[in-house]
Amino acid sequence: MKSSAVRILLVFLLLPAGAFAANNVVNMSHYDLMRPDFVGMASEGIVGVIHEATYPRRERDARYYERQRAALEAGLLWGAYHFGDATNPIGQADHFLDAVAAARPPIRPDDPEKRRAGVLLVLDFEKNGHYPGGTMSVAQAVAFVERIKERTGKYPGLYCSEYRLRQMLYAPGATSAHRQTLGNCWLWIANYHAEPRNTAPWRTWRMWQYCGDGKCNLRPRSLFPKSVANVRKAERNIFRGSNATLQAFWRENAWYPSG
Repeated sequence: MKSSAVRILLVFLLLPAGAFAANNVVNMSHYDLMRPDFVGMASEGIVGVIHEATYPRRERDARYYERQRAALEAGLLWGAYHFGDATNPIGQADHFLDAVAAARPPIRPDDPEKRRAGVLLVLDFEKNGHYPGGTMSVAQAVAFVERIKERTGKYPGLYCSEYRLRQMLYAPGATSAHRQTLGNCWLWIANYHAEPRNTAPWRTWRMWQYCGDGKCNLRPRSLFPKSVANVRKAERNIFRGSNATLQAFWRENAWYPSG
């Protein structure tokens, strides 16, 4: 049995340098029923919000637009994710991008190029147990991200739990070509118990969701909070790197809808 002090020391040793300074991304969806205090989030060090934009079957998150504007007005970066299913992946990708573009984020007043605010795109590659349409396969995920790349010039992030990532990408039917294509995406991985280790074919994770719906078994709590502003049961994430690195990463990988 290890003492609490030893466990805390191991947490410090295992996490990447600078990770704690970058505990600064929150993800949300229409299941979060409160009116989020984005100004409060920013004051607590949150840098970006990634919100569900679309989900099965071809639905748009009704809270996406209002929250996007409020978060951007609070000075936060914005991202959007699509919850995948087993239907036509090209149609899903097109629906996702059309929904994101239709929200028409405001043009930043400090942008000399007068571009609309960038949106970081993500495919939520989870097991689908609560929406119609079944669970997206690895081949369908490949088709989805390739379509996003074709239309935006950028590969999206791929969100998955550590266990499911290993289960799906190395199961029968998943090929090295599939893994190579998905490896072009940046990895956003979930583990509420420990820092993710099994990230192949990626060398490491870019963002780690350590807390979901207030569920988190990591200590000390001061380094792994479960709430933010007025969201008591939050979904919080650690970015691998500093706040400045995160902002540079977001600008580089975001999609800037035109029009």
